[in-house]
Amino acid sequence: MTHTEATRPHTHDHTAHMDWTALLPLLEGGAQLRTPMYRQALTWLTELLPMGAVRRVLDVGSGPGVVSALLAEAFPYAEVVAVDATPELLERARARGVTTLLADLPGDLHRLGEADLVWAGESLHHLGDQAAALSGLAGLLRPGGLLALVEGGLPTRRLPRDLGFGRPDLEARLDAAAAEWFAEMRAALPGSRQAAEDWRALLTAAGLAPSGTRSFLLDIPAPVPQAVRDHVVAEFTRRNESLDDRLAEDDRAALDRLTDPDDPESLHHRPDLHLLTARTVHTARRAT
Repeated sequence: MTHTEATRPHTHDHTAHMDWTALLPLLEGGAQLRTPMYRQALTWLTELLPMGAVRRVLDVGSGPGVVSALLAEAFPYAEVVAVDATPELLERARARGVTTLLADLPGDLHRLGEADLVWAGESLHHLGDQAAALSGLAGLLRPGGLLALVEGGLPTRRLPRDLGFGRPDLEARLDAAAAEWFAEMRAALPGSRQAAEDWRALLTAAGLAPSGTRSFLLDIPAPVPQAVRDHVVAEFTRRNESLDDRLAEDDRAALDRLTDPDDPESLHHRPDLHLLTARTVHTARRAT
């Protein structure tokens, strides 16, 4: 299992195998852009779990460690461990000064050790049996410890509904194509089990007491900084490659225009480009 810090809905390959090393720039860039949103979420966690009470934090499916470093800032007295199955991603986490642990879940769950806080940021859905994985993560918590699960939120929007060419609502159709791929990816995972994603119920079934759910917004209006534009161009270029056979011909043509740097209506030049998204954090506590 590895972290999926790239913007949700994900830009996926056509199989359940993900080339996380190739995705590193997207994962890292997306997480860096969302840093203000993550800081808000972690401030909330310090209200639920006083920083002085936290000695060890696990960032499960950490990817390149952007959030791991933020966890270290939010909980300065704790050892923060970035856990991931991809060595190249953990190398980036180490460059951020974070302790790392190479582990492939769920098989290596027993190697993670105890923690006062477990952060699982959009990584649980890469495990076939999400309920069993939650129970395993819950078992790592010390008494009074907190599990913070980032799953769900709102689809990301970067463009107006009508681009001025092609059919309106292109991003909605891209979301639908990505959701179709996502369902196939989940079905192909080892031990895959379909279950209603009622996270409060699943956390309760894992033996934890739900302690609140909140959503956090990232709103970068037009005109965007160049870093945002560059990331959106990279995202859509990836989508143009990975979702091509799932899109209608006119939508493929629209994506070609959007990713063409010589087209004045492309993402490279549009003045109406923006970034609006939200992530939901579900928390639950182990009994003292």
